[in-house]
Amino acid sequence: MTLSPRRRIFLFVLALSATILNLVDRQIISVLKPEMAHDLGWSDNDYGTLAAWFQGAAAVAFLFTGWIVDRLGVKWANPVGVALWSLAAMAHSVARTFGQFVLCRVALGATEAMGTPAAIKTIAAIFSPAQRSNGYGLLNAIGSLGAIVTPLLIPFVALAWGWHGAFLLGGLLGLVWSVLWLVAVRGVHFGGDHDAPGDAPATKRGPSILTERRSWAIAIAKFLSDATWWLMLFWMPDFFHRSFGLSGVALGPPLAIAYSCAALGAVVAGAITTRMIAAGHDLARVRKGALLVAALFATPLPFADLAHDYWLAVALLGLVMAAHQAFSSSLFTLIADVSPPEKVGRVTSFGAFAGNIGGMVIAKVAGLVLAAKLGYLPLFLFAGFSYLLAYGAIQLLMPRLPLEGVGSNGVPQPAH
Repeated sequence: MTLSPRRRIFLFVLALSATILNLVDRQIISVLKPEMAHDLGWSDNDYGTLAAWFQGAAAVAFLFTGWIVDRLGVKWANPVGVALWSLAAMAHSVARTFGQFVLCRVALGATEAMGTPAAIKTIAAIFSPAQRSNGYGLLNAIGSLGAIVTPLLIPFVALAWGWHGAFLLGGLLGLVWSVLWLVAVRGVHFGGDHDAPGDAPATKRGPSILTERRSWAIAIAKFLSDATWWLMLFWMPDFFHRSFGLSGVALGPPLAIAYSCAALGAVVAGAITTRMIAAGHDLARVRKGALLVAALFATPLPFADLAHDYWLAVALLGLVMAAHQAFSSSLFTLIADVSPPEKVGRVTSFGAFAGNIGGMVIAKVAGLVLAAKLGYLPLFLFAGFSYLLAYGAIQLLMPRLPLEGVGSNGVPQPAH
C-alpha cells in the first residue's frame, strides 16, 4: 500500500512520540532522584553507578540494535523496541535492592538503544530524500524540547502516584503506543521490510558496514560531535556555577535557553536545507554545506569561558547547542542518503555507539582537566573545533557522497 499524505504524517507523529517516550522513561530516575534516594538509601556514588551502568549498556547495545532494527524492519522494530523498553521501565517499580535497580538500568539502556536506529530508519522510509531534512530536524528538536518539558511533568505524576506509579505509567504508555503503531501500519509495506520478524531479507547480504568508508566517516563524525554534546549536558550547569555562581533554581533559565536554542537549530537547519533542495540545488552540496555552516557556528564556544557578561556566555552556549543540533540533524540525514535502506539501522547504531564512546571519553577528560585546575578553556577549545574536525573526516573519507538510489536533486531514482 502506498502511504497517503495523511497516514505519512500520522506515522511521523507516532515516530516523534516514541522519541518522547524514550526520553521520559530515561529521565524518570533523574528527575525523582531525591525521593528515590531517600526511600532507598542511595548515596550520590550509588546514583552515579546507576547512571554509568545505563550509559554503558546503551553503548554496548548499539553494536547490535542496528542489526536487529534492519532485520525486523520499520514495521516491527518500532513496536518491539518500544514494548521492550516500556517493560524495562515498569520493572523499576518493583525493584527494591540496589542490584535489582542495576539490572533494570542495564535492561532499559540496552532496549532504549533501539530507539535511535528505529527512528532514523523510519523517517528514511516514510519521507523522500528531499523531505528528510525537515523530518530529522523535528526529531532532534523534539528531543531538545522534551529535555525541558519532561522534568516539569514527571513530578506531578509522582506527587499523585509516587515514583513507582511514574515508572508504571511511563511503561504503560509505551505498551499502548506499540498497539497503536501496529494498527496504524496495517497493510503498509515499507521498502526493505519483511512481512514478519525473522523473514529472510529480500535483498542480498552486502559487505559488512565495518568495511565501508561511509560507516567510519559517520562514526568518526559522531564521536567528535557527540563528545561536545555530552560535555554540554554533563558540565554546562557546573560551568555556570563556577563562572557566575549560579546554583539551584537559578540554573533553570540558562539551561532552558540553551535547550530551546538546540531545538531551534534543528528545525531551522531542516527547513533551510529542504527549501534549498526543493529549489534545485545539488543534494550532496546542500548536505555538506549544512554540515560546514553548523561547524563554523560552533567555533565561538571558547569565548564563553572568557566572557565576563552572563548573558553573553548564555548566548554563546545557546549558539553552540543550536549548531550541534543542526549538525546532528544533517548527519542523520546523511546516513539515510548514503546508506542502502537495509543498512540504515546498522550504520546509525554504529555512529550512536561511537557518539556514546565520545561522551564517555570527554566526561573523563573533563574531570581530569578541571581537577588539574586548567578551567574550561581547553575543553571549550576542543569542543568549538570538534565539528570542523568531524566535517574534515567526512570530507576525507567521502569526498564524493555515495548517494544510494537518490538523484542529485533529492528525488528517489528507480532501481535498475
